[in-house]
Amino acid sequence: MSAQLGAHFTAHFTAQLAAQPAPVKPVRSTIRLTRRGRLVLAGLPLMLGAGLMLLLAGAFSSPAKASGALSAPETVRVTVGAGQTLWDISTSVAPQRHPQEVIAEIVQLNNLEGTIVHAGQQVFVPSSR
Repeated sequence: MSAQLGAHFTAHFTAQLAAQPAPVKPVRSTIRLTRRGRLVLAGLPLMLGAGLMLLLAGAFSSPAKASGALSAPETVRVTVGAGQTLWDISTSVAPQRHPQEVIAEIVQLNNLEGTIVHAGQQVFVPSSR
């Protein structure tokens, strides 16, 4: 009986081993790069490096760095009188300079859209140099 039982167990385990699927061999995935992919892979670091170089070159050669400390022009606040124009203000504030240059500075200092000012309006004008 023990021989019969041993044969039975052997047959049973052999059948179970045969019924199990074969072990799956892992598949290695390979990355395939196209021509465009290789260009992007090589070109992206080059473009980033070039951008960084331009940024650094601009930072070291900017006018603010070249001229040292920035100094704001000396200005005076003037209240526009009735019938007064920027031409009148510029000739009274800086008589030695051309009025058009002074008007351009006044427009820039005050972020004016044009050269029209109204009575009572306060504007910054460059002080005489």
